[in-house]
Amino acid sequence: MNSIHKWRAPLIAAASGLLLMAGCAVGPDFKRPVAPAVKSYTAEPPKATSTAPGVAGGGAQRFVRGLDIPGKWWRLFHCRPLKDLIESSITHNPDLKAAQAALQVAREEVLAQRGAYLPSITAGFAASRQMQSEQLAPAPNYPTVSSEFQYSLFTPQVSISYVPDVFGLNRRTLESLQAQENAVRFQLIATYVTLSSNIAVAAIQEASLRGQIAETRRIIATETDMLGILRYQFQKGYASRLDLAGQESQLAQAAATLPPLLKQLTQQRDLLAVLAGKFPSRAPVETFELSALSLPPRLPLSLPSRLVEQRADVRQAQENLHSASALIGVAIANRLPNITLTADVGSTALSFDKVFAPGTGFWGLGAAAAAPIFEGGSLLHKERAAKAAYTQAAQQYRGAVLGAFQNVADTLGAIEHDAGALKTAADASSAAKVALDLAQRQTRAGYANELWLLNAEQAYHQAQINLIQARAARFADTAALFQALGGGWWHGADSIKDKHEN
Repeated sequence: MNSIHKWRAPLIAAASGLLLMAGCAVGPDFKRPVAPAVKSYTAEPPKATSTAPGVAGGGAQRFVRGLDIPGKWWRLFHCRPLKDLIESSITHNPDLKAAQAALQVAREEVLAQRGAYLPSITAGFAASRQMQSEQLAPAPNYPTVSSEFQYSLFTPQVSISYVPDVFGLNRRTLESLQAQENAVRFQLIATYVTLSSNIAVAAIQEASLRGQIAETRRIIATETDMLGILRYQFQKGYASRLDLAGQESQLAQAAATLPPLLKQLTQQRDLLAVLAGKFPSRAPVETFELSALSLPPRLPLSLPSRLVEQRADVRQAQENLHSASALIGVAIANRLPNITLTADVGSTALSFDKVFAPGTGFWGLGAAAAAPIFEGGSLLHKERAAKAAYTQAAQQYRGAVLGAFQNVADTLGAIEHDAGALKTAADASSAAKVALDLAQRQTRAGYANELWLLNAEQAYHQAQINLIQARAARFADTAALFQALGGGWWHGADSIKDKHEN
């Protein structure tokens, strides 16, 4: 008993020292980058957009600084088919499901690394049949060796090993894996935000194409009527062959614009089907018209200091930077000594029924330390490579921040200029409608011929195509702004949580 008390104090001191050392970790402690010290996205503060009175989607939009973004921002368009398609696609899109699986993989890697903090325990059982030389007689009174030349050995054994995290190798490795898990999570969020935005833009583009196709067909019908009139006049000698050839050329040019529009519409339908997780032959039943969309009058404008927190791609780059920082500590720890503690306990008997009998047990305790002496410079260069990777990740983070600010600035500029373009297109459409009305009245009164009326119709339909394109641009710009500002993912939509979180 006295001998136990004699060694208790040194053992406690040694254990305490190992615990204190395990609480330290070599390498830099990560510090989150400071948000950029800028107050605006553009040189001039964005103002309320111009209006196009009397045009659906031509209302003014004003920016509200600090206005939060809804998690399901697409509902602000008040279009039930768009809402149903996006929310259905979020459930079935394979890219989103793959991102959810990738997050589960990353989480399991973190949980696996946490096991390094605990002792490793293995159990084994060995049974053997042996024969010894008859020339080797057992020593007198030797109890552990059978006097028979053939005998069996049964050995159950439990082995325990533990590696104290003296220099923080496990801690830094776990830190890196946790950062990688967070990076994968933000990649999942980015996939979710991109998917919802892509579907919204694709639906808007489909609606635009349907309107353009309808107006193009009206132009072709008008040009065909004009050609019929000129052919009649040519036969009667009232029109020249040059006039007829010119009209045939105009009709051919108008007809040539239709197939590309039809091709684009087909491709948009295929795109919507794939985004919804379906085959192109099973395209969604929803179809879209611009008249079914409402333009949100109030647009959020996040503070620049908040953008780095809201953008999933910036947060992903930040987590990659965090992982690179932790890997510097891993590289440094690999150059330092490694301590392993072991313990073995078991029993060896000549027959199975005496395995746990008195006098058959054995045990052993051990400690080992290993330190790299010469590795050909590989560990040094790995440490330098880890530091260079951190510098690379830092620049990639800065690039992600600059790209995010550029994305918002570009979108704000597009909203402003496309609103002006819509007003111009609306004015042109109104002027063309006035000209068409005058041509119709003068034709009915006999002051103008039918060709003049058809020319006015053709100009009006072309103005309508320009107006449709301008209206679609405003809706697409609005969707792009929601995406550029982060998409409202922080409201915790269930669709971007992985199975473990659900």
